[in-house]
Amino acid sequence: MKKNVLVLCTGNSCRSIMGEALINAKLGSCVEAQSSGVKASGAVNPHAETLLKKKGYWRNEYHSKVIETVLDTAFDLIITVCDHAKETCPMFPKAVKTIHVSFDDPSDKAEEEYEITLNLIEKELLPIVKEELC
Repeated sequence: MKKNVLVLCTGNSCRSIMGEALINAKLGSCVEAQSSGVKASGAVNPHAETLLKKKGYWRNEYHSKVIETVLDTAFDLIITVCDHAKETCPMFPKAVKTIHVSFDDPSDKAEEEYEITLNLIEKELLPIVKEELC
């Protein structure tokens, strides 16, 4: 049975979506990832979406969603990827392990910053998820 992981950020438009897509693409045999935002923006960052499509990681079901939509899911692991989400992460009804791995937000920066962030997430986050859940 696959383990459930939640990648949590503030806006759920860039870093958490990248994390969700990478985990599902690379560790999908043992983990099912979702992402959410403490204050979801309601939109996926177009540069992030374009990059994920280019890499072949994009799924049409990926979208920016508020934390309330996932609160009842039994997650095996919650990962906060920005400091604000770490500070405001709500208590989930089912006690789960929460880890924090922070990444700089590439939003409003040069397009190549998105690829740098994606590569960092792959390098730093995936080994942790793999070790914890696979």
